[in-house]
Amino acid sequence: MINLQSIQQPEGIAPPRILIYGPEGIGKTSWAVSAPKPIVIFTEEGRGALRVPHFPLARSFQDVLDMIAVLYSDPHDYQTVVLDSLDWLESLIWVHVARSGGHASIEGFGYGKGYQYAVDRLRDILEGLDALRNQRQMMVVLTAHSQVRRFDDPTSEPYDRFSLKLDKKAAPVVTEWVDVLGFAAQEMIIKREDVGFNKKAARALSVGGRVLYLSRCPAFDAKTRYPMPDVIPLKWEAFATALQQSTSAAEQSISIAPVIQLEQGE
Repeated sequence: MINLQSIQQPEGIAPPRILIYGPEGIGKTSWAVSAPKPIVIFTEEGRGALRVPHFPLARSFQDVLDMIAVLYSDPHDYQTVVLDSLDWLESLIWVHVARSGGHASIEGFGYGKGYQYAVDRLRDILEGLDALRNQRQMMVVLTAHSQVRRFDDPTSEPYDRFSLKLDKKAAPVVTEWVDVLGFAAQEMIIKREDVGFNKKAARALSVGGRVLYLSRCPAFDAKTRYPMPDVIPLKWEAFATALQQSTSAAEQSISIAPVIQLEQGE
């Protein structure tokens, strides 16, 4: 029954759900594992020289679910769960969905049905991560690769832009779910060029060091539910400072100080 007694009062700020994406080698993984007390779920080979606690390489969708379940049920002092990377996880989900349906590939369902089934399994992963966030107070950091896709903007001519390297059904689900979607890249400017026939196209031009974009623009998707700058250096310290400044001291319920030193890498 809904009444005044059912009204819930704020209980502080929950740990953020973060997705950082960008091209290979930009430093996504190094940034992600700089979060406090991380434990990493690797779905792809790419640890390199990074020294960070991690599960064995996940080779199936069920492996990832089991790892999340262990973090939920077993005692530990990890504060951040890192999933590296989301697009490789999607590949594991596709294999799981195809085999569950008795098909050789996800295309075997026909009419795009397999990809919708895959989105349902992706939601299972997100629900598990939400449980870690809400019941275990763990920060969630996901990484993903970027790709260039044509974007049909109804207010202008079509143009190419960076987007998540995920199926078109899955990308909006994750984008809506996260609190912060950051695009990692070389610092750039957006330039509109004449391509003839009275048409112009937007081009992203690199002009500086590595940064994290937190605001959407024609060249890429990005967002934040916190009042943070549009762009910050691609360093965990910069992100932590911006997040701290966006919340009042009374609402600080998580520690976001960097805890380990890492070499630059993906």
